[in-house]
Amino acid sequence: MQELDLELIRKEIDKADSQLAEVLEKRLQLVMQVAAYKKSKGMPVKDKNREAKVIAKVASLLENKDYSIAVKNIMRGIIDQACVLEETALAEPSDRTFEVACFGPAGSFTHQALEDFFRGRKFNRHHYNTFEEVITSISHGDMDYAVLPIENSSTGGITEVYDLLRQYDCHIVGEQCVKIEQNLLGCEGATLQSIKTVYSHPQGFKQSKDFFRDYPHMEQIPFFSTSKSAEEVAEKQDITLGAVAGKAAADLYNLKIIAPAINSNNNNYTRFIIIAKRPEIIPNANKITLIVAVKHETGSLYKMLASFYHTGLNLMNLESRPMVGKSWEYFFFIDVTGNLSDPLVADVIDEVRSKSTYVKILGNYRAYEKKE
Repeated sequence: MQELDLELIRKEIDKADSQLAEVLEKRLQLVMQVAAYKKSKGMPVKDKNREAKVIAKVASLLENKDYSIAVKNIMRGIIDQACVLEETALAEPSDRTFEVACFGPAGSFTHQALEDFFRGRKFNRHHYNTFEEVITSISHGDMDYAVLPIENSSTGGITEVYDLLRQYDCHIVGEQCVKIEQNLLGCEGATLQSIKTVYSHPQGFKQSKDFFRDYPHMEQIPFFSTSKSAEEVAEKQDITLGAVAGKAAADLYNLKIIAPAINSNNNNYTRFIIIAKRPEIIPNANKITLIVAVKHETGSLYKMLASFYHTGLNLMNLESRPMVGKSWEYFFFIDVTGNLSDPLVADVIDEVRSKSTYVKILGNYRAYEKKE
């Protein structure tokens, strides 16, 4: 009798788990599309007759197949839960008050993005000091939504946020852009000459690097956020301290704008993402964000990306992040136009899967459109 190879068996289990996850994700997306269609047509989401038919069909299929009792029980549980999801998806009451997590304290640019995106809806705002605290509030189910900065037009992607999106269980359901104007703030009596130490989030410093070349005597101290930096200066009331932050933070903490608009790029925007625990199907969604990994061999990335080109989908952004424990291998974060309910787009995603070793769809949502 051939000796069993435990590591080989475990690899096969991992492979089966990956395939199972992909099938369940596909079924979930289809179920959410059904719910979205029903809501758009004014149809009742709950349909007991349909639920009974689905369960009966699956029961019949299981009894006619040579599956083990364990597999049959697992399948019945999956279908039961899927039917519950179909009944409840997108059936939230319109007057519900949402709990929304925000990176940084009041007066931050993230705060502004949150207010802009959720305008007209009822929500309670909760502030967190770190990106990871914000994302774990979603992953653990404490918050309904969260708002995080992910990309700046001057400094590029915010790598920590990309890494956390892959690490934690959450989905992108929307985006908001905010024009960023950084200012040097100080307390009453502070001047460009008196300020020796400046606090800000690293992004605030990166966006204002040209300004600080002219003031080498100012020590730059990285802080939790731009608004938290302003709060720190306001509390200490020290004319040797300054903060790089927005006008809203200056107004909120009663600080003076010592030097206005110090960001190097006048066309300076930050893109914020809205995340949730579960994916949401949005009928007019036109942007997809996914994470992909390919084989570490010649041409593998080109072949995967060619799938988008040959079908005419616009590749809007591509970010690479290193795989921990694998030198020179990367996860690729991709933004591409499209709606997952479009058969052509679905075919492209299937083709990408066939050319990749890992695919995770983070969300299909509506791209930000500037309101005139």
